[in-house]
Amino acid sequence: MIRTHSAGGDFGPLRAEFSLPESFGPDVLAEAEAAVLDPLAERREDATDLPFVTIDPPGAKDLDQAMVVEKTAHGFRVHYAIADLASFVPPGGALDRESRLRGQTLYLPDGNVPLHPPVLSEGAASLLPGEIRPAVLWTIETDEAGEPTATRVRRALVRSTEQFDYETVQAALDAGNPHPSVAALPELGRRRRELAVRRGAVELQLPEQEISGNPDGGWVLARRPRTVVDAWNAEISLLTGMAAARIMIDARVGVLRTLPDPEPEAVDWLRRSADALGIAWPSGATVSEFLSRLDPGQPASMALYADTTRLLRGAGYTAFDGELPALTTHAGIGGAYAHVTAPIRRLVDRFATEICLAVSAGREVPEWVRAALADVPDRMMASDTLAAKVERACIDQVEAWVLAEHIGGEFSAVVLRADENKAEILVEDPTVMAKCAGEKLTAGERIGVRLTAVDVEKRKVSFERA
Repeated sequence: MIRTHSAGGDFGPLRAEFSLPESFGPDVLAEAEAAVLDPLAERREDATDLPFVTIDPPGAKDLDQAMVVEKTAHGFRVHYAIADLASFVPPGGALDRESRLRGQTLYLPDGNVPLHPPVLSEGAASLLPGEIRPAVLWTIETDEAGEPTATRVRRALVRSTEQFDYETVQAALDAGNPHPSVAALPELGRRRRELAVRRGAVELQLPEQEISGNPDGGWVLARRPRTVVDAWNAEISLLTGMAAARIMIDARVGVLRTLPDPEPEAVDWLRRSADALGIAWPSGATVSEFLSRLDPGQPASMALYADTTRLLRGAGYTAFDGELPALTTHAGIGGAYAHVTAPIRRLVDRFATEICLAVSAGREVPEWVRAALADVPDRMMASDTLAAKVERACIDQVEAWVLAEHIGGEFSAVVLRADENKAEILVEDPTVMAKCAGEKLTAGERIGVRLTAVDVEKRKVSFERA
Protein backbone atom coordinates (compact mmCIF):
# COMPACT_ATOMS: atom_id res chain seq x y z
CA MET A 1 0.00 0.00 0.00
CA ILE A 2 1.72 3.21 -1.20
CA ARG A 3 0.02 6.31 0.11
CA THR A 4 2.53 8.50 1.93
CA HIS A 5 4.96 11.11 0.74
CA SER A 6 7.31 12.38 3.45
CA ALA A 7 9.62 14.92 1.80
CA GLY A 8 9.55 17.94 -0.46
CA GLY A 9 5.93 18.75 0.31
CA ASP A 10 6.20 22.45 -0.43
CA PHE A 11 3.29 24.05 -2.29
CA GLY A 12 5.02 27.42 -2.45
CA PRO A 13 6.00 27.06 -6.12
CA LEU A 14 2.44 26.12 -7.01
CA ARG A 15 1.09 29.16 -5.15
CA ALA A 16 3.54 31.35 -7.04
CA GLU A 17 2.62 29.76 -10.36
CA PHE A 18 -1.02 30.76 -9.89
CA SER A 19 -0.15 34.13 -8.29
CA LEU A 20 -2.17 33.31 -5.18
CA PRO A 21 -2.24 36.12 -2.61
CA GLU A 22 -0.25 35.42 0.55
CA SER A 23 -2.15 37.83 2.80
CA PHE A 24 -4.59 40.71 2.92
CA GLY A 25 -3.63 44.36 2.59
CA PRO A 26 -3.53 46.56 5.72
CA ASP A 27 -6.67 48.45 4.64
CA VAL A 28 -8.61 45.18 4.30
CA LEU A 29 -7.39 43.89 7.67
CA ALA A 30 -8.18 47.19 9.37
CA GLU A 31 -11.71 47.21 7.99
CA ALA A 32 -12.22 43.60 9.08
CA GLU A 33 -11.03 44.34 12.61
CA ALA A 34 -13.35 47.37 12.78
CA ALA A 35 -16.28 45.27 11.55
CA VAL A 36 -15.69 42.71 14.29
CA LEU A 37 -15.98 45.44 16.91
CA ASP A 38 -18.91 47.19 15.27
CA PRO A 39 -20.85 45.13 12.69
CA LEU A 40 -23.53 46.89 10.66
CA ALA A 41 -26.56 47.39 12.86
CA GLU A 42 -29.69 45.50 11.83
CA ARG A 43 -32.88 44.60 13.62
CA ARG A 44 -32.72 40.88 14.28
CA GLU A 45 -34.97 38.15 15.51
CA ASP A 46 -33.61 36.34 18.57
CA ALA A 47 -33.34 32.68 17.56
CA THR A 48 -30.73 31.69 20.12
CA ASP A 49 -33.18 29.22 21.68
CA LEU A 50 -32.99 26.96 18.60
CA PRO A 51 -30.42 24.16 19.12
CA PHE A 52 -28.44 24.63 15.92
CA VAL A 53 -25.63 22.23 14.96
CA THR A 54 -23.05 22.37 12.19
CA ILE A 55 -21.81 19.50 9.99
CA ASP A 56 -18.47 20.14 8.30
CA PRO A 57 -15.17 18.39 7.56
CA PRO A 58 -13.04 17.72 10.66
CA GLY A 59 -11.14 20.78 11.82
CA ALA A 60 -13.10 23.29 9.73
CA LYS A 61 -13.29 26.79 11.18
CA ASP A 62 -15.07 28.68 8.38
CA LEU A 63 -18.56 27.48 9.29
CA ASP A 64 -21.21 28.87 6.95
CA GLN A 65 -24.25 26.77 7.90
CA ALA A 66 -26.05 25.49 10.98
CA MET A 67 -29.29 23.53 11.00
CA VAL A 68 -32.23 22.22 12.96
CA VAL A 69 -34.45 19.70 11.16
CA GLU A 70 -37.83 18.88 12.73
CA LYS A 71 -40.61 16.44 11.90
CA THR A 72 -44.01 18.15 11.99
CA ALA A 73 -47.61 17.00 11.77
CA HIS A 74 -47.67 17.88 8.06
CA GLY A 75 -44.11 17.16 6.99
CA PHE A 76 -40.82 18.78 7.99
CA ARG A 77 -39.49 22.12 9.19
CA VAL A 78 -35.93 23.16 8.40
CA HIS A 79 -34.26 26.02 10.25
CA TYR A 80 -31.10 26.83 8.31
CA ALA A 81 -28.84 29.56 9.65
CA ILE A 82 -26.31 31.04 7.21
CA ALA A 83 -23.39 33.24 8.22
CA ASP A 84 -24.31 36.89 7.62
CA LEU A 85 -21.23 38.27 5.87
CA ALA A 86 -23.05 41.37 4.67
CA SER A 87 -23.16 42.56 8.29
CA PHE A 88 -19.37 42.74 8.28
CA VAL A 89 -18.66 43.92 4.72
CA PRO A 90 -19.53 47.58 4.01
CA PRO A 91 -20.53 48.01 0.34
CA GLY A 92 -17.77 49.64 -1.67
CA GLY A 93 -15.17 49.29 1.08
CA ALA A 94 -11.81 47.56 1.11
CA LEU A 95 -13.29 44.19 2.15
CA ASP A 96 -15.87 44.36 -0.60
CA ARG A 97 -13.29 45.21 -3.26
CA GLU A 98 -10.88 42.47 -2.15
CA SER A 99 -13.57 39.78 -1.99
CA ARG A 100 -14.67 40.66 -5.53
CA LEU A 101 -11.10 40.17 -6.72
CA ARG A 102 -10.78 36.78 -4.99
CA GLY A 103 -14.23 35.35 -5.74
CA GLN A 104 -13.99 32.37 -3.41
CA THR A 105 -11.83 30.59 -0.87
CA LEU A 106 -9.19 28.34 -2.41
CA TYR A 107 -8.31 25.15 -0.53
CA LEU A 108 -4.74 23.82 -0.64
CA PRO A 109 -3.28 21.00 1.48
CA ASP A 110 -0.93 23.35 3.35
CA GLY A 111 -3.52 26.07 4.06
CA ASN A 112 -6.39 28.00 2.55
CA VAL A 113 -6.41 31.22 0.56
CA PRO A 114 -9.53 32.68 2.19
CA LEU A 115 -12.12 34.92 0.59
CA HIS A 116 -12.30 37.00 3.78
CA PRO A 117 -9.70 37.65 6.50
CA PRO A 118 -9.60 34.87 9.13
CA VAL A 119 -10.71 37.30 11.85
CA LEU A 120 -14.08 37.13 10.06
CA SER A 121 -14.08 33.80 8.19
CA GLU A 122 -12.79 31.75 11.14
CA GLY A 123 -13.91 34.14 13.87
CA ALA A 124 -16.65 36.73 14.16
CA ALA A 125 -18.71 35.61 11.14
CA SER A 126 -18.23 31.85 11.55
CA LEU A 127 -21.03 29.87 13.23
CA LEU A 128 -18.71 28.40 15.85
CA PRO A 129 -20.27 26.39 18.68
CA GLY A 130 -21.27 28.26 21.81
CA GLU A 131 -21.05 31.70 20.18
CA ILE A 132 -23.93 34.06 19.45
CA ARG A 133 -23.64 35.09 15.82
CA PRO A 134 -25.53 37.25 13.32
CA ALA A 135 -27.08 35.01 10.69
CA VAL A 136 -29.56 34.91 7.85
CA LEU A 137 -32.18 32.45 9.02
CA TRP A 138 -34.14 30.41 6.50
CA THR A 139 -37.17 28.51 7.77
CA ILE A 140 -38.63 26.17 5.19
CA GLU A 141 -41.78 24.12 5.74
CA THR A 142 -42.30 21.04 3.59
CA ASP A 143 -45.04 18.49 3.09
CA GLU A 144 -44.62 14.78 3.81
CA ALA A 145 -42.89 14.24 0.47
CA GLY A 146 -40.33 16.95 1.22
CA GLU A 147 -41.74 19.52 -1.20
CA PRO A 148 -41.53 23.08 0.21
CA THR A 149 -44.82 24.71 1.14
CA ALA A 150 -43.62 27.93 2.81
CA THR A 151 -40.36 29.85 3.15
CA ARG A 152 -39.28 32.62 5.54
CA VAL A 153 -35.93 34.40 5.39
CA ARG A 154 -34.83 37.11 7.80
CA ARG A 155 -31.89 38.28 9.87
CA ALA A 156 -31.49 36.70 13.29
CA LEU A 157 -29.13 35.99 16.16
CA VAL A 158 -28.29 32.30 16.49
CA ARG A 159 -26.09 30.07 18.59
CA SER A 160 -24.72 26.75 17.41
CA THR A 161 -24.68 24.16 20.19
CA GLU A 162 -22.45 21.51 18.56
CA GLN A 163 -19.87 21.22 15.79
CA PHE A 164 -20.05 17.81 14.11
CA ASP A 165 -18.28 16.19 11.19
CA TYR A 166 -19.92 13.79 8.75
CA GLU A 167 -18.47 10.63 10.27
CA THR A 168 -19.60 11.58 13.79
CA VAL A 169 -23.17 12.19 12.66
CA GLN A 170 -23.14 8.97 10.64
CA ALA A 171 -21.88 6.96 13.62
CA ALA A 172 -24.55 8.42 15.92
CA LEU A 173 -27.28 7.61 13.39
CA ASP A 174 -25.95 4.08 12.94
CA ALA A 175 -25.98 3.63 16.72
CA GLY A 176 -29.58 4.85 16.92
CA ASN A 177 -28.58 7.86 19.02
CA PRO A 178 -28.68 10.93 16.75
CA HIS A 179 -28.58 14.48 18.04
CA PRO A 180 -32.20 15.74 18.24
CA SER A 181 -31.46 18.57 15.81
CA VAL A 182 -30.62 16.12 13.01
CA ALA A 183 -32.75 13.11 14.01
CA ALA A 184 -35.19 13.90 11.18
CA LEU A 185 -32.41 14.55 8.64
CA PRO A 186 -32.27 10.98 7.27
CA GLU A 187 -36.00 10.86 6.53
CA LEU A 188 -36.10 14.29 4.92
CA GLY A 189 -32.80 13.65 3.13
CA ARG A 190 -34.11 10.43 1.58
CA ARG A 191 -37.33 12.11 0.45
CA ARG A 192 -35.45 15.02 -1.07
CA ARG A 193 -33.21 12.54 -2.90
CA GLU A 194 -36.30 10.79 -4.29
CA LEU A 195 -37.67 14.14 -5.46
CA ALA A 196 -34.33 14.94 -7.10
CA VAL A 197 -34.53 11.77 -9.20
CA ARG A 198 -38.11 12.62 -10.19
CA ARG A 199 -37.02 16.14 -11.14
CA GLY A 200 -34.38 14.66 -13.42
CA ALA A 201 -31.36 15.71 -11.37
CA VAL A 202 -28.11 14.19 -12.61
CA GLU A 203 -25.56 13.31 -9.93
CA LEU A 204 -22.20 11.82 -10.84
CA GLN A 205 -20.71 9.71 -8.07
CA LEU A 206 -17.20 9.79 -9.44
CA PRO A 207 -14.34 8.73 -7.17
CA GLU A 208 -12.89 11.81 -5.49
CA GLN A 209 -9.26 12.17 -4.45
CA GLU A 210 -8.39 13.59 -1.04
CA ILE A 211 -5.07 14.90 0.26
CA SER A 212 -4.32 14.93 3.97
CA GLY A 213 -1.22 15.31 6.11
CA ASN A 214 0.50 12.53 8.01
CA PRO A 215 2.38 12.68 11.33
CA ASP A 216 5.75 12.72 9.52
CA GLY A 217 4.92 15.97 7.75
CA GLY A 218 4.22 14.31 4.42
CA TRP A 219 1.03 13.80 2.45
CA VAL A 220 -1.51 11.00 2.18
CA LEU A 221 -3.49 10.51 -1.04
CA ALA A 222 -6.62 8.40 -0.84
CA ARG A 223 -10.21 8.21 -1.99
CA ARG A 224 -12.46 10.73 -0.28
CA PRO A 225 -14.99 8.94 1.92
CA ARG A 226 -18.62 9.77 1.18
CA THR A 227 -21.32 8.90 3.70
CA VAL A 228 -25.06 9.18 3.21
CA VAL A 229 -24.89 12.09 5.70
CA ASP A 230 -22.89 13.99 3.05
CA ALA A 231 -25.76 13.54 0.61
CA TRP A 232 -28.48 14.41 3.13
CA ASN A 233 -26.58 17.48 4.31
CA ALA A 234 -26.20 18.60 0.70
CA GLU A 235 -29.95 18.22 0.20
CA ILE A 236 -30.63 20.85 2.88
CA SER A 237 -28.37 23.29 1.07
CA LEU A 238 -30.02 22.44 -2.26
CA LEU A 239 -33.49 22.89 -0.75
CA THR A 240 -32.50 26.36 0.43
CA GLY A 241 -30.85 27.29 -2.86
CA MET A 242 -33.95 26.24 -4.77
CA ALA A 243 -36.15 28.30 -2.43
CA ALA A 244 -33.86 31.29 -3.02
CA ALA A 245 -34.09 30.85 -6.78
CA ARG A 246 -37.89 30.80 -6.56
CA ILE A 247 -37.89 34.08 -4.61
CA MET A 248 -35.64 35.77 -7.17
CA ILE A 249 -37.49 34.45 -10.20
CA ASP A 250 -40.82 35.62 -8.80
CA ALA A 251 -39.29 39.06 -8.11
CA ARG A 252 -37.53 39.12 -11.51
CA VAL A 253 -34.21 40.14 -10.01
CA GLY A 254 -31.36 37.90 -8.96
CA VAL A 255 -28.44 35.70 -9.91
CA LEU A 256 -28.88 31.96 -10.56
CA ARG A 257 -26.54 29.02 -11.02
CA THR A 258 -27.53 27.61 -14.41
CA LEU A 259 -26.74 24.63 -16.61
CA PRO A 260 -28.48 23.82 -19.90
CA ASP A 261 -30.20 20.48 -20.41
CA PRO A 262 -28.09 17.93 -22.29
CA GLU A 263 -28.65 17.64 -26.02
CA PRO A 264 -30.62 14.54 -27.12
CA GLU A 265 -27.56 13.38 -29.05
CA ALA A 266 -25.53 13.36 -25.82
CA VAL A 267 -28.16 11.22 -24.08
CA ASP A 268 -28.21 8.82 -27.05
CA TRP A 269 -24.42 8.61 -26.85
CA LEU A 270 -24.65 7.78 -23.11
CA ARG A 271 -27.10 4.97 -23.88
CA ARG A 272 -24.61 3.51 -26.35
CA SER A 273 -21.85 3.79 -23.76
CA ALA A 274 -23.97 1.95 -21.20
CA ASP A 275 -24.64 -0.79 -23.72
CA ALA A 276 -20.94 -1.10 -24.55
CA LEU A 277 -20.16 -1.40 -20.84
CA GLY A 278 -22.78 -4.11 -20.38
CA ILE A 279 -25.01 -1.96 -18.16
CA ALA A 280 -28.72 -2.48 -18.80
CA TRP A 281 -30.78 0.70 -19.22
CA PRO A 282 -34.37 -0.17 -18.16
CA SER A 283 -37.07 0.71 -20.67
CA GLY A 284 -38.62 4.08 -19.93
CA ALA A 285 -36.01 5.06 -17.31
CA THR A 286 -34.76 8.65 -17.44
CA VAL A 287 -31.08 9.51 -17.22
CA SER A 288 -31.56 10.45 -13.57
CA GLU A 289 -33.40 7.24 -12.72
CA PHE A 290 -30.85 5.12 -14.54
CA LEU A 291 -27.82 6.74 -12.87
CA SER A 292 -29.41 6.61 -9.41
CA ARG A 293 -29.57 2.80 -9.62
CA LEU A 294 -25.90 2.27 -10.41
CA ASP A 295 -23.42 0.94 -7.85
CA PRO A 296 -20.67 3.59 -7.85
CA GLY A 297 -18.15 1.04 -6.59
CA GLN A 298 -18.34 -1.11 -9.72
CA PRO A 299 -15.71 -0.50 -12.44
CA ALA A 300 -18.33 -0.26 -15.21
CA SER A 301 -20.28 2.33 -13.19
CA MET A 302 -17.12 4.38 -12.62
CA ALA A 303 -16.48 4.40 -16.35
CA LEU A 304 -20.03 5.44 -17.17
CA TYR A 305 -19.98 8.24 -14.58
CA ALA A 306 -16.78 9.50 -16.21
CA ASP A 307 -18.55 9.52 -19.57
CA THR A 308 -21.62 11.25 -18.14
CA THR A 309 -19.64 14.41 -17.45
CA ARG A 310 -20.25 15.21 -21.12
CA LEU A 311 -23.92 15.76 -20.31
CA LEU A 312 -23.17 18.51 -17.80
CA ARG A 313 -21.44 21.21 -19.80
CA GLY A 314 -22.07 24.92 -19.96
CA ALA A 315 -22.55 25.77 -16.26
CA GLY A 316 -22.64 29.47 -15.48
CA TYR A 317 -24.04 32.26 -13.34
CA THR A 318 -27.00 34.07 -14.84
CA ALA A 319 -27.94 37.51 -13.50
CA PHE A 320 -31.15 39.34 -14.38
CA ASP A 321 -33.04 42.46 -13.37
CA GLY A 322 -36.48 43.07 -14.82
CA GLU A 323 -36.71 40.38 -17.46
CA LEU A 324 -36.19 36.67 -16.92
CA PRO A 325 -33.34 35.08 -18.87
CA ALA A 326 -33.93 32.32 -21.40
CA LEU A 327 -32.29 29.79 -19.05
CA THR A 328 -33.26 29.74 -15.38
CA THR A 329 -32.62 26.09 -14.48
CA HIS A 330 -29.71 23.81 -13.62
CA ALA A 331 -29.78 20.42 -15.34
CA GLY A 332 -27.67 18.79 -12.65
CA ILE A 333 -30.24 19.75 -10.01
CA GLY A 334 -33.36 19.46 -12.11
CA GLY A 335 -34.72 22.92 -11.40
CA ALA A 336 -33.91 26.55 -10.65
CA TYR A 337 -31.14 27.02 -8.10
CA ALA A 338 -29.06 29.81 -6.56
CA HIS A 339 -26.00 29.93 -4.32
CA VAL A 340 -26.92 31.42 -0.91
CA THR A 341 -25.55 28.99 1.68
CA ALA A 342 -21.77 29.62 1.69
CA PRO A 343 -21.10 33.40 1.89
CA ILE A 344 -17.92 32.96 3.95
CA ARG A 345 -16.40 30.95 1.10
CA ARG A 346 -18.13 32.24 -2.05
CA LEU A 347 -18.72 35.79 -3.24
CA VAL A 348 -22.04 35.43 -5.09
CA ASP A 349 -23.90 34.18 -2.01
CA ARG A 350 -23.69 37.56 -0.27
CA PHE A 351 -25.47 39.35 -3.13
CA ALA A 352 -28.07 36.65 -3.75
CA THR A 353 -28.91 36.56 -0.04
CA GLU A 354 -29.45 40.33 0.11
CA ILE A 355 -31.91 40.06 -2.78
CA CYS A 356 -33.88 37.35 -0.97
CA LEU A 357 -33.93 39.35 2.27
CA ALA A 358 -35.16 42.49 0.53
CA VAL A 359 -37.85 40.72 -1.50
CA SER A 360 -39.08 38.77 1.53
CA ALA A 361 -39.35 41.98 3.58
CA GLY A 362 -41.12 43.85 0.79
CA ARG A 363 -38.21 46.28 0.41
CA GLU A 364 -36.38 47.47 -2.66
CA VAL A 365 -33.27 45.50 -3.48
CA PRO A 366 -30.30 47.69 -2.43
CA GLU A 367 -28.72 49.58 -5.28
CA TRP A 368 -25.23 48.27 -4.44
CA VAL A 369 -26.57 44.75 -4.96
CA ARG A 370 -28.27 45.58 -8.26
CA ALA A 371 -25.10 47.26 -9.50
CA ALA A 372 -23.05 44.15 -8.67
CA LEU A 373 -25.20 41.92 -10.90
CA ALA A 374 -23.34 43.24 -13.94
CA ASP A 375 -19.98 41.70 -13.01
CA VAL A 376 -20.49 39.10 -10.24
CA PRO A 377 -21.20 36.28 -12.75
CA ASP A 378 -17.91 36.89 -14.59
CA ARG A 379 -15.99 37.14 -11.33
CA MET A 380 -17.46 33.85 -10.13
CA MET A 381 -16.70 32.06 -13.40
CA ALA A 382 -13.09 33.27 -13.25
CA SER A 383 -12.68 32.14 -9.66
CA ASP A 384 -14.34 28.77 -10.39
CA THR A 385 -11.84 28.21 -13.19
CA LEU A 386 -8.92 29.13 -10.94
CA ALA A 387 -10.19 26.94 -8.08
CA ALA A 388 -10.48 23.93 -10.40
CA LYS A 389 -6.97 24.47 -11.76
CA VAL A 390 -5.47 24.85 -8.29
CA GLU A 391 -7.23 21.74 -6.98
CA ARG A 392 -6.09 19.67 -9.97
CA ALA A 393 -2.53 20.97 -9.68
CA CYS A 394 -2.37 20.09 -5.98
CA ILE A 395 -3.59 16.57 -6.66
CA ASP A 396 -1.20 16.14 -9.60
CA GLN A 397 1.67 17.35 -7.43
CA VAL A 398 0.94 14.94 -4.59
CA GLU A 399 0.47 12.10 -7.09
CA ALA A 400 3.96 12.79 -8.42
CA TRP A 401 5.47 13.02 -4.93
CA VAL A 402 3.77 9.82 -3.77
CA LEU A 403 4.83 7.81 -6.84
CA ALA A 404 8.30 9.28 -7.46
CA GLU A 405 10.16 6.40 -5.79
CA HIS A 406 8.04 3.64 -7.33
CA ILE A 407 8.86 3.78 -11.04
CA GLY A 408 8.49 0.27 -12.42
CA GLY A 409 5.98 -0.68 -9.74
CA GLU A 410 2.71 -2.39 -10.65
CA PHE A 411 -0.76 -1.34 -9.54
CA SER A 412 -4.41 -2.26 -9.97
CA ALA A 413 -6.50 0.22 -11.96
CA VAL A 414 -9.92 0.75 -13.54
CA VAL A 415 -10.14 2.01 -17.13
CA LEU A 416 -12.45 5.02 -17.16
CA ARG A 417 -12.15 6.03 -20.82
CA ALA A 418 -10.36 4.26 -23.65
CA ASP A 419 -9.29 5.49 -27.09
CA GLU A 420 -7.21 3.31 -29.39
CA ASN A 421 -3.90 2.71 -27.58
CA LYS A 422 -4.36 5.04 -24.62
CA ALA A 423 -6.80 5.42 -21.76
CA GLU A 424 -7.69 7.43 -18.69
CA ILE A 425 -7.39 5.23 -15.62
CA LEU A 426 -8.13 5.29 -11.91
CA VAL A 427 -5.35 3.63 -9.92
CA GLU A 428 -7.03 2.28 -6.82
CA ASP A 429 -4.23 2.51 -4.24
CA PRO A 430 -3.03 5.19 -4.03
CA THR A 431 -6.04 6.92 -5.61
CA VAL A 432 -4.50 8.36 -8.77
CA MET A 433 -6.12 9.53 -12.03
CA ALA A 434 -3.69 9.22 -14.92
CA LYS A 435 -3.08 8.37 -18.56
CA CYS A 436 -2.14 4.84 -19.55
CA ALA A 437 -0.69 3.39 -22.75
CA GLY A 438 -1.55 -0.07 -23.97
CA GLU A 439 -3.38 -2.10 -26.59
CA LYS A 440 -7.01 -3.22 -26.48
CA LEU A 441 -7.89 -1.16 -23.43
CA THR A 442 -11.61 -1.32 -22.66
CA ALA A 443 -13.60 1.16 -20.53
CA GLY A 444 -14.90 -0.42 -17.34
CA GLU A 445 -12.33 -3.20 -17.03
CA ARG A 446 -9.96 -3.66 -14.12
CA ILE A 447 -6.36 -4.07 -15.28
CA GLY A 448 -2.80 -4.21 -14.00
CA VAL A 449 -0.65 -1.18 -14.85
CA ARG A 450 3.04 -0.36 -14.54
CA LEU A 451 4.35 3.09 -13.56
CA THR A 452 6.74 4.12 -16.34
CA ALA A 453 7.65 7.73 -15.58
CA VAL A 454 7.27 10.50 -13.00
CA ASP A 455 8.12 14.16 -13.55
CA VAL A 456 7.78 15.86 -10.16
CA GLU A 457 8.49 19.33 -11.52
CA LYS A 458 5.84 19.10 -14.24
CA ARG A 459 3.45 17.12 -12.00
CA LYS A 460 3.14 14.29 -14.55
CA VAL A 461 2.93 10.52 -14.10
CA SER A 462 2.67 7.89 -16.84
CA PHE A 463 1.54 4.28 -16.83
CA GLU A 464 1.39 1.40 -19.27
CA ARG A 465 -0.59 -1.78 -19.21
CA ALA A 466 1.34 -4.41 -17.29
